[in-house]
Amino acid sequence: MPPETDTEIAREERGSAWRTIQRVGPYLWPNGEGWVKRRVVMALLLLLVAKLISVGTPILYKRAVDSLSGEVPDLALGAVGLTVAYGVARLTTVGFQQLRDGVFARVGQHALRRLALETFIHIHRLSMRYHITRKTGGLSRIIERGVKGVDFLLRFMLFSVGPLIIELLLVGAVLFWLFDVWYLAVVAITIALYVWFTFAVTEWRVRLRRIMNAQDTDANQKAIDSLLNFETVKYFGAESREAQRYDAAMAGYEAAAVKTTTSLAFLNFGQSLLITCGLVIVMVMAALGVQNGSLTVGDFVMVNAYMIQITMPLNFLGTVYREIRQSLVDMGQMFDLLDQPQEVTDKPGAPAIAVAGGVVEFDNIRFGYDSARPILQGVSLTVGAGQNVALVGPSGSGKSTIGRLLFRFYDVGGGAIRIDGQDLRDVTQDSLHSVIGVVPQDTVLFNDTIRYNIAYGRADATEAEIIAAARAAQIHEFITSLPEGYDTAVGERGLKLSGGEKQRVGIARTLLKNPPILLLDEATSALDTETEAEIQGALKRAGEGRTVITIAHRLSTIADADRIVVLEKGLVVEEGTHEALLARQGRYAQLWARQQAERDEG
Repeated sequence: MPPETDTEIAREERGSAWRTIQRVGPYLWPNGEGWVKRRVVMALLLLLVAKLISVGTPILYKRAVDSLSGEVPDLALGAVGLTVAYGVARLTTVGFQQLRDGVFARVGQHALRRLALETFIHIHRLSMRYHITRKTGGLSRIIERGVKGVDFLLRFMLFSVGPLIIELLLVGAVLFWLFDVWYLAVVAITIALYVWFTFAVTEWRVRLRRIMNAQDTDANQKAIDSLLNFETVKYFGAESREAQRYDAAMAGYEAAAVKTTTSLAFLNFGQSLLITCGLVIVMVMAALGVQNGSLTVGDFVMVNAYMIQITMPLNFLGTVYREIRQSLVDMGQMFDLLDQPQEVTDKPGAPAIAVAGGVVEFDNIRFGYDSARPILQGVSLTVGAGQNVALVGPSGSGKSTIGRLLFRFYDVGGGAIRIDGQDLRDVTQDSLHSVIGVVPQDTVLFNDTIRYNIAYGRADATEAEIIAAARAAQIHEFITSLPEGYDTAVGERGLKLSGGEKQRVGIARTLLKNPPILLLDEATSALDTETEAEIQGALKRAGEGRTVITIAHRLSTIADADRIVVLEKGLVVEEGTHEALLARQGRYAQLWARQQAERDEG
């Protein structure tokens, strides 16, 4: 990866870091949640007390040593008393730190929960356009990494970096007060050099790590690709060729991994060198002070204790810095997701839709997923209350697009869609979704029981209503024949059920919802002919008393529709009953003849 690219990436990461930290702030100090603010303040106070005791502990150590050496006898506590006090101080420091963690735990977990929930809700509000361009696994990873990043940032910024800064300031003040400015100067210069060196080398190591990860991904992809094409490799006797490709990729990974490992050794040695030099200089200064009588042996020991106390947390600075950087990147991706605008939104104060008859009107609608490629170019049709109107046409004619626009997955680019005279853009999406039932081409079920999947149509449905819906969808008998009945798990995406069984569960779910408008989006096109005929009966009963729009591929399934609308290239080219369209000998008759010929050949 070119250095320029790395520099640009690092600059972008630093630029978004402050924005990310600002976004986390409100979750730690939320309006209207006083208990959160009280716990934050209490945790910070406990942190400060712990650090004050920690910084004062070496002073007890010094007095104990001076008492033992006889240089400065302590008549109040004595050497033994001071040693016990030293131990109590160390224990108290740990106690306050653990108490701080306990007090803050609920705050941190509450913030993570709020953030995860907000992201989850926002993803569901994003448009269909966004979801079809992003992989679901990628979205879940963004949420997972983002929440983990917040968790890491809270723990390390508040409980590692924050306390370290406080401790360094307090130790600096003690050294300046008890000794002189030169001790403080040496410690400050040592820490400054240490931090600069750590950050500079870590930036270099991040670039090396990025290269190593890229090489690892490349090798892994080659291995998976080769194994997925196992038969092809065998057919062409290409085992050695594949091995060479994989080895070449692994050679790149090997070189990058060696650089990463050696750079870590360089980082560790450099850190040790700087800390040791600072420690030796301070200890030499203290030793000279003891020799000339200006300092006691206890002072010498205390200086050593302070140096060790501040260098131990510094040893983790490189790791913490790298992890914080990665956490900020992960959090930034999650906040970018939260910043994604909702393409379809409710108007302020929009009312709920009121459906009396269920008349659906498409008024000169125009739409394209891409502005350069229009799909619908002025479609007008009206579906009367209680009518069954079928939409047919070749692939790409806009049939399924009309269904998505009716459910308002997208807003029309021109014209309007109305239900009982109400423009869909003027009512709330929730109320619109409640009056439309959809049976898609492939019903996807939740990895739960049959009862749960049917009851998904209406959360407050009773057992009797669930069974009634299953009977209407002609699946009750099948369910009761299963050993666990309605408690039978359907597996991931309903894979334990056949296509016909899944469709019947989907129909039952929609019937339980009891919507006045029903959209059948090629609901039987993925089924075999025999199963399709069985499902057709259930769908026909499901449509009784409802306005039904049927998007169909197999024309035989909609021959009894009240009206058939033929779409082609985003326009209505024909409409009428099955018999009238066949008699016209137009586009519908051509489609019918072709499908009949294909069926006869099959």
